Amino acid sequence: MKNVVLSIALLLFSFSLVYAYHTNAKKITNTYFAQTFPKYKAERYFVKIDSSIISRFFKTYPNLKKYKSDVQILYKKRDYNSIWLDGKGVIEFSNLLYSKVNQLEEEGLLSRFAYKERTDLIFNKKTPNNLTTTETELLLSAMYIFYAKKVYKGIDIEKIREIGWFLPTKNLSYETLLDSLLADPELLDKNEKQLFSQYYKLRTVLKKYRQIEQNGDWNLIVRDSSILEYKPGDDSRTIGQIRQRLAVTGDLEQDSKSNLYDEDLMTGILNFKKRNGYKPDYIITSSHIQRMNIPIENYIKTIMVNMERCRWIAPELTKAEEYIIINIPSFKLIYKRNGITELESNVFVGGTMNETVIFSSNISHLIFSPYWNIPTSIVQSEIKTAMDRDKNYLADNDMEYNKGRVRQKPGPKNLLGKVKFMFPSASDIYLHDSPAKSLFDSEYRAYSHGCINVNKAQELAYLILKNDKDWPADRIKKAMDGGKETTCILKKKIPVHIGYFTTWVNDSGEVSFFNDIYQRDDRLAELLFSDDTK
Repeated sequence: MKNVVLSIALLLFSFSLVYAYHTNAKKITNTYFAQTFPKYKAERYFVKIDSSIISRFFKTYPNLKKYKSDVQILYKKRDYNSIWLDGKGVIEFSNLLYSKVNQLEEEGLLSRFAYKERTDLIFNKKTPNNLTTTETELLLSAMYIFYAKKVYKGIDIEKIREIGWFLPTKNLSYETLLDSLLADPELLDKNEKQLFSQYYKLRTVLKKYRQIEQNGDWNLIVRDSSILEYKPGDDSRTIGQIRQRLAVTGDLEQDSKSNLYDEDLMTGILNFKKRNGYKPDYIITSSHIQRMNIPIENYIKTIMVNMERCRWIAPELTKAEEYIIINIPSFKLIYKRNGITELESNVFVGGTMNETVIFSSNISHLIFSPYWNIPTSIVQSEIKTAMDRDKNYLADNDMEYNKGRVRQKPGPKNLLGKVKFMFPSASDIYLHDSPAKSLFDSEYRAYSHGCINVNKAQELAYLILKNDKDWPADRIKKAMDGGKETTCILKKKIPVHIGYFTTWVNDSGEVSFFNDIYQRDDRLAELLFSDDTK
């Protein structure tokens, strides 16, 4: 019996020792962190965030309130545990993020974090830090959301729609993005899973043009008003100034300082014209010089505006096996298959009164030898006037009434040419051929009623159906020339993306600038560069 009592007593004594050990261990641990990290109390490193703490924070920092819901989601996904603090203090990734936020100009942005001076306290060891741990933690979370929104997402989708952009925008998860950045911090510098690859090409060009601006190399080209154009063999101080500019932009390898329009300059002029949508000849006109004299700050703004457009695009749009992309300001269509450009073609787009819509769809079928069902608006504004002047107008132009509407029959006069490419569109637009091939040589090609006229439409049809055994080349040709409307349903729909980029960098790193034909850059710049830090 004595042995039993003794055993129970020993057991109770052991429990008391264990309890005392854990109690003292906690005190010792807290004392250790307080001594090791005097700037913080030890328990501050293991902060727990809840919804009430988050609410109090955003009342203290009202200019960050727009990020509140996203911050709440971040912590909810992490069971309200600390993101930015560990047993050693602020995690290293915070320093990288802070550095990127302070270099937003490199990303084509002029924004500033609303409480920058408070976040500076976290990273400036020479400045006394009176921030609480929860302030530190939540300031960094708000700073992350600010950066992610600005760099990876761009302006709000409602504003994007207001300025007429209907390409699919990406779904960005801030918590998933953060997980990937924490796992691989190098993605902060380049992340093509989140940003369209064109973005990074434009960022490189932005750096180059800012360096040119800083070097003061963008000199004014002075033109003799009595000289209408310059040709190879001409000798002029203006020629020397043009040569210097082309060397700065990279169209010439070097500046020989010569005022003579020689073969070297001819090469540079061709490069300049190809990059900027001009006819590839050697004549230098006043309009070319006027383009060269656009201030470099305007070019920099154009690059920044187009970087913003890249933020809206889901990178997977260009990952499809095959797709078609049309850039309205460049008047160009590109057809890609397996990452290779299979065809490039000049196009007509809508004029300023009939702007071509910016959106994506999927080509589902082709129509060979199509009828042109003329829109009522065109009948009212153009056809009826012509009919009033000439009673034979319809017959002379292969037109007829069909179910109360006017249509043009298939044939050589048909304005849709030999093939049209159909896809769902609220604006009833599509791609189509055109019989007026010579017009595609014009530099300005915004003349259509909204549809896209494709110079190489017939070649495009052959390429699209190249692997379709049901549509060999001879059948396609017969359908195009048959004078009878024939429909070809595609076995696999082809994505088509109609975009608006006033500057573009090709795979060789050459940058092109195009006329802002719909005057959209200034409207976007106003939204992009508005002060949202207050």
